[in-house]
Amino acid sequence: MDYRDRIGRRSILKVGAVSLAGLPALASAVAQVKSSDRINPDAGVTATEDLMKEHGVLDRCLLIYEEAIRRLRNKEESAPEVFNHTADLIRSFVEEYHERNEEKYIFPVFEAHKKLVDLVQTLKLQHRAGREVTARILRLSMPEQFRLQDNRAQLTASCQSFIRMYRPHKSREDTILFPALRTLLTPRQVLTLGDKMEEDEHAVLGDEGFEKSVDKVANIEKAIGIYDFAQFTPKA
Repeated sequence: MDYRDRIGRRSILKVGAVSLAGLPALASAVAQVKSSDRINPDAGVTATEDLMKEHGVLDRCLLIYEEAIRRLRNKEESAPEVFNHTADLIRSFVEEYHERNEEKYIFPVFEAHKKLVDLVQTLKLQHRAGREVTARILRLSMPEQFRLQDNRAQLTASCQSFIRMYRPHKSREDTILFPALRTLLTPRQVLTLGDKMEEDEHAVLGDEGFEKSVDKVANIEKAIGIYDFAQFTPKA
Protein backbone atom coordinates (compact mmCIF):
# COMPACT_ATOMS: atom_id res chain seq x y z
CA MET A 1 0.00 0.00 0.00
CA ASP A 2 1.61 3.33 -1.06
CA TYR A 3 1.19 6.74 0.58
CA ARG A 4 -1.75 7.67 -1.68
CA ASP A 5 -3.70 4.63 -0.55
CA ARG A 6 -2.92 5.39 3.10
CA ILE A 7 -4.15 8.95 2.70
CA GLY A 8 -7.31 7.80 0.94
CA ARG A 9 -8.13 5.58 3.90
CA ARG A 10 -7.42 8.08 6.66
CA SER A 11 -10.17 9.07 9.02
CA ILE A 12 -12.62 11.70 7.85
CA LEU A 13 -11.36 15.24 8.38
CA LYS A 14 -13.35 18.43 8.26
CA VAL A 15 -12.39 21.45 6.23
CA GLY A 16 -14.64 24.21 7.50
CA ALA A 17 -18.13 22.86 7.20
CA VAL A 18 -17.33 20.53 4.34
CA SER A 19 -16.11 16.97 4.79
CA LEU A 20 -12.90 15.82 3.17
CA ALA A 21 -14.50 12.43 2.70
CA GLY A 22 -15.53 13.75 -0.70
CA LEU A 23 -11.91 13.87 -1.87
CA PRO A 24 -10.95 11.24 -4.47
CA ALA A 25 -8.94 8.25 -3.32
CA LEU A 26 -6.49 9.26 -6.05
CA ALA A 27 -6.78 5.98 -7.90
CA SER A 28 -10.46 5.75 -8.62
CA ALA A 29 -12.96 7.87 -6.67
CA VAL A 30 -14.90 9.90 -9.21
CA ALA A 31 -18.13 11.84 -8.75
CA GLN A 32 -21.05 9.89 -10.14
CA VAL A 33 -22.47 11.59 -13.20
CA LYS A 34 -24.94 10.01 -15.59
CA SER A 35 -23.27 9.29 -18.90
CA SER A 36 -26.31 10.78 -20.63
CA ASP A 37 -25.67 14.10 -18.86
CA ARG A 38 -22.12 14.39 -20.11
CA ILE A 39 -21.13 16.62 -23.00
CA ASN A 40 -18.35 15.20 -25.14
CA PRO A 41 -15.46 17.62 -24.48
CA ASP A 42 -13.52 16.29 -27.48
CA ALA A 43 -16.14 16.93 -30.15
CA GLY A 44 -14.68 19.27 -32.78
CA VAL A 45 -11.67 20.16 -30.62
CA THR A 46 -8.24 20.63 -32.25
CA ALA A 47 -4.94 19.64 -30.65
CA THR A 48 -4.17 23.14 -29.35
CA GLU A 49 -7.72 23.64 -28.07
CA ASP A 50 -7.34 20.35 -26.24
CA LEU A 51 -4.22 21.66 -24.51
CA MET A 52 -5.97 24.91 -23.62
CA LYS A 53 -8.91 23.14 -21.97
CA GLU A 54 -6.41 21.05 -20.00
CA HIS A 55 -4.96 24.33 -18.76
CA GLY A 56 -8.39 24.88 -17.21
CA VAL A 57 -7.80 21.90 -14.90
CA LEU A 58 -4.43 23.38 -13.93
CA ASP A 59 -6.05 26.76 -13.27
CA ARG A 60 -8.54 25.15 -10.89
CA CYS A 61 -5.69 23.41 -9.06
CA LEU A 62 -3.92 26.75 -8.63
CA LEU A 63 -7.08 28.22 -7.15
CA ILE A 64 -7.24 25.34 -4.66
CA TYR A 65 -3.64 26.02 -3.64
CA GLU A 66 -4.49 29.70 -3.12
CA GLU A 67 -7.49 28.91 -0.93
CA ALA A 68 -5.52 26.35 1.11
CA ILE A 69 -2.73 28.89 1.64
CA ARG A 70 -5.27 31.54 2.68
CA ARG A 71 -6.68 29.17 5.28
CA LEU A 72 -3.26 28.42 6.72
CA ARG A 73 -2.39 32.10 6.97
CA ASN A 74 -5.68 32.90 8.69
CA LYS A 75 -5.18 29.95 11.07
CA GLU A 76 -8.29 28.28 9.69
CA GLU A 77 -8.44 24.52 9.35
CA SER A 78 -6.63 23.39 6.21
CA ALA A 79 -5.99 19.66 5.99
CA PRO A 80 -2.79 18.34 4.39
CA GLU A 81 -4.89 16.14 2.09
CA VAL A 82 -6.05 19.23 0.21
CA PHE A 83 -2.48 20.04 -0.79
CA ASN A 84 -1.53 16.41 -1.31
CA HIS A 85 -4.48 15.40 -3.47
CA THR A 86 -4.12 18.53 -5.58
CA ALA A 87 -0.39 17.98 -6.09
CA ASP A 88 -1.01 14.35 -6.99
CA LEU A 89 -3.56 15.38 -9.62
CA ILE A 90 -1.10 17.93 -11.01
CA ARG A 91 1.58 15.26 -11.18
CA SER A 92 -0.58 12.68 -12.96
CA PHE A 93 -2.65 14.92 -15.25
CA VAL A 94 -0.48 17.98 -15.87
CA GLU A 95 3.08 16.70 -15.59
CA GLU A 96 2.87 13.07 -16.68
CA TYR A 97 0.26 13.60 -19.42
CA HIS A 98 -0.30 17.21 -20.53
CA GLU A 99 3.32 18.37 -20.39
CA ARG A 100 4.63 15.14 -21.88
CA ASN A 101 2.35 15.72 -24.87
CA GLU A 102 3.71 19.23 -25.25
CA GLU A 103 7.28 17.93 -25.09
CA LYS A 104 6.56 15.06 -27.46
CA TYR A 105 4.35 16.71 -30.08
CA ILE A 106 4.34 20.53 -29.78
CA PHE A 107 7.82 21.74 -28.84
CA PRO A 108 9.62 19.66 -31.54
CA VAL A 109 7.58 21.39 -34.27
CA PHE A 110 8.94 24.79 -33.24
CA GLU A 111 12.46 23.47 -32.79
CA ALA A 112 12.37 21.87 -36.26
CA HIS A 113 11.19 25.14 -37.83
CA LYS A 114 13.53 27.22 -35.63
CA LYS A 115 10.61 29.33 -34.44
CA LEU A 116 10.06 30.63 -30.88
CA VAL A 117 13.00 28.50 -29.75
CA ASP A 118 13.84 30.70 -26.76
CA LEU A 119 10.24 30.48 -25.54
CA VAL A 120 10.21 26.70 -25.96
CA GLN A 121 13.46 26.34 -24.03
CA THR A 122 12.06 28.36 -21.13
CA LEU A 123 8.86 26.33 -21.13
CA LYS A 124 10.85 23.08 -21.00
CA LEU A 125 12.98 24.42 -18.17
CA GLN A 126 9.84 25.38 -16.27
CA HIS A 127 8.38 21.90 -16.76
CA ARG A 128 11.41 20.44 -15.01
CA ALA A 129 11.27 23.03 -12.25
CA GLY A 130 7.54 22.42 -11.76
CA ARG A 131 8.07 18.70 -11.27
CA GLU A 132 10.63 19.39 -8.56
CA VAL A 133 8.25 21.75 -6.78
CA THR A 134 5.38 19.26 -7.02
CA ALA A 135 7.57 16.53 -5.51
CA ARG A 136 8.37 18.90 -2.63
CA ILE A 137 4.68 19.73 -2.12
CA LEU A 138 3.81 16.03 -2.04
CA ARG A 139 6.49 15.38 0.59
CA LEU A 140 5.66 18.36 2.79
CA SER A 141 1.91 17.63 2.68
CA MET A 142 2.29 14.15 4.15
CA PRO A 143 0.48 14.26 7.51
CA GLU A 144 3.59 13.59 9.62
CA GLN A 145 5.47 16.37 7.77
CA PHE A 146 2.55 18.79 7.76
CA ARG A 147 2.37 18.79 11.56
CA LEU A 148 5.64 20.75 11.79
CA GLN A 149 5.29 24.53 11.57
CA ASP A 150 8.50 24.95 9.55
CA ASN A 151 7.29 22.42 7.01
CA ARG A 152 3.95 24.21 6.63
CA ALA A 153 5.86 27.43 5.91
CA GLN A 154 7.95 25.61 3.28
CA LEU A 155 4.79 24.07 1.82
CA THR A 156 3.17 27.49 1.49
CA ALA A 157 6.29 28.91 -0.17
CA SER A 158 6.45 25.97 -2.59
CA CYS A 159 2.80 26.38 -3.61
CA GLN A 160 3.31 30.11 -4.10
CA SER A 161 6.35 29.55 -6.33
CA PHE A 162 4.38 27.00 -8.36
CA ILE A 163 1.47 29.43 -8.83
CA ARG A 164 3.80 32.31 -9.71
CA MET A 165 5.51 30.27 -12.45
CA TYR A 166 2.51 28.52 -13.98
CA ARG A 167 0.22 31.53 -14.40
CA PRO A 168 2.55 33.19 -16.95
CA HIS A 169 3.67 29.79 -18.26
CA LYS A 170 0.26 28.70 -19.46
CA SER A 171 -0.62 32.25 -20.58
CA ARG A 172 2.38 32.35 -22.92
CA GLU A 173 1.44 28.96 -24.33
CA ASP A 174 -2.21 29.94 -24.84
CA THR A 175 -1.53 33.34 -26.41
CA ILE A 176 1.73 32.81 -28.30
CA LEU A 177 2.82 29.20 -28.73
CA PHE A 178 -0.42 27.37 -29.46
CA PRO A 179 -1.81 29.94 -31.94
CA ALA A 180 1.53 29.92 -33.79
CA LEU A 181 1.34 26.15 -34.27
CA ARG A 182 -1.39 26.63 -36.87
CA THR A 183 1.04 28.72 -38.96
CA LEU A 184 3.58 25.88 -39.06
CA LEU A 185 1.34 22.88 -39.71
CA THR A 186 -1.27 22.13 -42.36
CA PRO A 187 -4.87 21.53 -41.24
CA ARG A 188 -4.40 17.80 -41.89
CA GLN A 189 -1.25 17.76 -39.74
CA VAL A 190 -3.11 19.50 -36.93
CA LEU A 191 -5.86 16.84 -37.10
CA THR A 192 -3.29 14.04 -37.09
CA LEU A 193 -1.60 15.61 -34.09
CA GLY A 194 -4.91 15.72 -32.24
CA ASP A 195 -5.52 12.04 -32.96
CA LYS A 196 -2.10 11.09 -31.58
CA MET A 197 -2.68 13.12 -28.43
CA GLU A 198 -6.09 11.51 -27.99
CA GLU A 199 -4.45 8.07 -28.18
CA ASP A 200 -1.97 9.12 -25.51
CA GLU A 201 -4.79 10.32 -23.27
CA HIS A 202 -6.35 6.85 -23.31
CA ALA A 203 -2.97 5.17 -22.84
CA VAL A 204 -1.88 7.34 -19.88
CA LEU A 205 -5.16 8.31 -18.21
CA GLY A 206 -7.53 5.56 -19.33
CA ASP A 207 -11.04 6.03 -20.70
CA GLU A 208 -12.54 9.49 -20.10
CA GLY A 209 -9.22 10.61 -18.62
CA PHE A 210 -10.00 14.30 -18.96
CA GLU A 211 -13.48 13.94 -17.53
CA LYS A 212 -12.24 11.95 -14.55
CA SER A 213 -9.57 14.55 -13.84
CA VAL A 214 -12.20 17.30 -13.91
CA ASP A 215 -14.30 15.25 -11.49
CA LYS A 216 -11.33 14.89 -9.15
CA VAL A 217 -10.58 18.59 -9.08
CA ALA A 218 -14.29 19.31 -8.50
CA ASN A 219 -14.29 16.96 -5.50
CA ILE A 220 -11.39 18.85 -3.94
CA GLU A 221 -13.10 22.17 -4.63
CA LYS A 222 -16.24 20.92 -2.90
CA ALA A 223 -14.22 19.71 0.07
CA ILE A 224 -12.57 23.08 0.58
CA GLY A 225 -15.71 25.10 -0.17
CA ILE A 226 -14.86 26.80 -3.47
CA TYR A 227 -16.82 24.70 -5.95
CA ASP A 228 -19.67 27.21 -6.27
CA PHE A 229 -17.89 29.76 -8.43
CA ALA A 230 -20.72 32.29 -7.99
CA GLN A 231 -19.00 33.22 -4.73
CA PHE A 232 -16.21 34.86 -6.74
CA THR A 233 -18.58 37.41 -8.32
CA PRO A 234 -17.85 40.90 -6.93
CA LYS A 235 -20.68 42.37 -4.92
CA ALA A 236 -22.14 45.58 -6.29
